[in-house]
Amino acid sequence: MKQLPCRERMEQAVLERDKSFDGAFYVAVRTTNVFCLPSCPARKPLRTNMEFFASAREAAFAGYRPCRRCRPLELAEPPHWAAGLLARIDSAPGERITNADLRAAGVDPARARRYFQRTYAMTFQAYCRARRMGEALQRIREGAACEEVAFGSGYESHSGFREAFRKATGSTPGRAVGECVVTTMLPSPLGSLLAGATASGVCLLEFVDRRMLEYELKVLRSRLRAAIVPGRNDHLELLRAELDAYFAGQLKTFTTPLLTPGTVFEQKVWTALRAIPYGKTVSHEKVAGMIGEPASAARAVGRANGTNRVAIVIPCHRVITKQGNLGGYGGGLWRKQRLLDLEQGGQSLFGDLPVHDARHHPAA
Repeated sequence: MKQLPCRERMEQAVLERDKSFDGAFYVAVRTTNVFCLPSCPARKPLRTNMEFFASAREAAFAGYRPCRRCRPLELAEPPHWAAGLLARIDSAPGERITNADLRAAGVDPARARRYFQRTYAMTFQAYCRARRMGEALQRIREGAACEEVAFGSGYESHSGFREAFRKATGSTPGRAVGECVVTTMLPSPLGSLLAGATASGVCLLEFVDRRMLEYELKVLRSRLRAAIVPGRNDHLELLRAELDAYFAGQLKTFTTPLLTPGTVFEQKVWTALRAIPYGKTVSHEKVAGMIGEPASAARAVGRANGTNRVAIVIPCHRVITKQGNLGGYGGGLWRKQRLLDLEQGGQSLFGDLPVHDARHHPAA
């Protein structure tokens, strides 16, 4: 569990707007019901109104909204030294970068470990290993010999490569016939998104603080018989560009190819969701009718809606209750509200959007 600084030190950091504590903790203000970075330029709160959290996720779950000035959920551009490391890994995934290599490049290994742990939930070395394994899996599936891949991945022995491969992918190189899901973090005005794709299309797009994310990754790994590793592909790059256009209010229909394993019923529901026009909302009962089911199937539709693993592109946020209320949303109701405001008001989410009452979204 993440250890927070003492309360007195956190209060002082907020009052001094100390940037060095950004990411170390988040401060929520009870009187405004928002949470911020310690360096937020907004008016300084009273000490008695401050509440502290170890993560943005905890603050959001406690009912606080992200501040629109400091935008604590946005994924910041990586610092220059981290961007250099990422570019180095992308250009040569098989390279083994040691602590000595990091120091030679002017990077403190401990600093790299902390940054990658905070940003990617794994250490720098674990990230490099996962990236190498993803590249190795792809080459093996394309027909390359295991020995060639092993030495090309920076391993000095075949046995060492086999063991590392098994730990990373759950399979031996000789049995690596399944898909490889490559994942990357995408920034958005509503918080960081984890995106995943195979060679066939995007199979995952979820806000990183979604409670069911780990379960969804487990389901994907099982249904696709896939290793899930960090990386990039053309589908993810197209998705990144289309999301930017969507949040800027310039795109209404996504063209990114999708891969959505699920039951026949789930597939019908997800297809119906993509048919809901931009800027419109419908009830669960209406979705049931769209797939030829009676209104009594609304609850089953709701369950299928909740198992959607490709947020925004498959617009489950456009489904509300028959009474006109927002209902539920895995990414949080405040995000659902903002997405509907974007689509119905035509305003860019890269600026501030007013948060309207849920009654402004009647069922179509």
